[in-house]
Amino acid sequence: MSRRSDLRAFLLTLDVETLVDVLCEQADRDEELRRRLSTLRETEEPTRAVLDDGAAQADGVQFDSVLDTVARLLDAGTSADVTSLARRTADRLAAAVRDGEDPSPHLTEQLGRAVSLYARACTAHPPPATELAEWIVRLAFERPDRCEVRLADFAEALGADGIAQVRAAVDAVLADSPVDDEDGGDPMRMRVARALRLEIAEITSDVDTVVSLLSEELPRLDVSLRIVRVLRAAGRHSEAIAHAAKALGNGAASRTETAGGVVEALERVRTRQSPVDTSDVEALLRGNRFDEAWKAAAGHEPSDLIPLYRECVERLIESRNSQCYERAAGQLRRLRLLYRRAGASAEFSAYLAELLARHKRKTRLRDELRKARVALPKVLAG
Repeated sequence: MSRRSDLRAFLLTLDVETLVDVLCEQADRDEELRRRLSTLRETEEPTRAVLDDGAAQADGVQFDSVLDTVARLLDAGTSADVTSLARRTADRLAAAVRDGEDPSPHLTEQLGRAVSLYARACTAHPPPATELAEWIVRLAFERPDRCEVRLADFAEALGADGIAQVRAAVDAVLADSPVDDEDGGDPMRMRVARALRLEIAEITSDVDTVVSLLSEELPRLDVSLRIVRVLRAAGRHSEAIAHAAKALGNGAASRTETAGGVVEALERVRTRQSPVDTSDVEALLRGNRFDEAWKAAAGHEPSDLIPLYRECVERLIESRNSQCYERAAGQLRRLRLLYRRAGASAEFSAYLAELLARHKRKTRLRDELRKARVALPKVLAG
């Protein structure tokens, strides 16, 4: 037995009061120990106040302080393991959302934020892959209408074994509810299962599966462009060209309802033109350096930037917190201007309606759009 094991075994025999006295005495001499204990206190005290309070679970308001604490510690690069705290907070929020007849949008957003923070904590201090995979599957399918799990956020912590375990669970759901069986299974569970299966394929670079799953969403020119980009990234250029040509042929009648920039991007692939280099703007957008990106955008054609700004908006919305919703609204204002400069204002209206229809439960996103003076489609403006 190691010296550490011997010491641990001895400490376990001591009563709590004795251990507290020893720690306090040592903390008076050891500044690093004092700092670590202070960090734990800052982490645990707000948690107890919230997690032990049934009323707080009901409305979720006080959970903000816990989530802010976890975020602050992670942002500061703390060496403390906040995984258990983030997990407990996510579990309590999940229970409140699951058991509530009509949970508030704020509570649902808090759950999304808690899951994202737990993913960050897991990256720093990975729990056992099997345990994490089971937790993700349970959360994803327990009430699929109330919580979305982004598997990519957990990919590093899961590792190959954990991802394989999640895939087995997802495949079981898909097998129990065939796509062509109208009476089979829960449609929401199927939607979640297909979304997770797509993420797994992307994480594992399974290009054929990515293309197959995306093809289920056709005909949509934006989906076709995504397929084309996947194929080109994999070096399968001839297939990308063929798919672009097919998409433009099938989508010709509905181009007025789609983004002009998407059509032009597909046209360039179809005619084997070199893609326009917009990497400067893309890099700035991915780094959330939005003002710099907008300045760089002045050197490009508006239609070339529309796909980039659409991807940026989607990424921000999927982050599922109010700050990112505010940023998404700001970028939607700029996207609207790009459509206008490209002579496709009507296409922006159609795009915005489709975007909000997909994210109809995110009421705070609509609030931010109103603040940013982005006119909502009439059917959603109420």
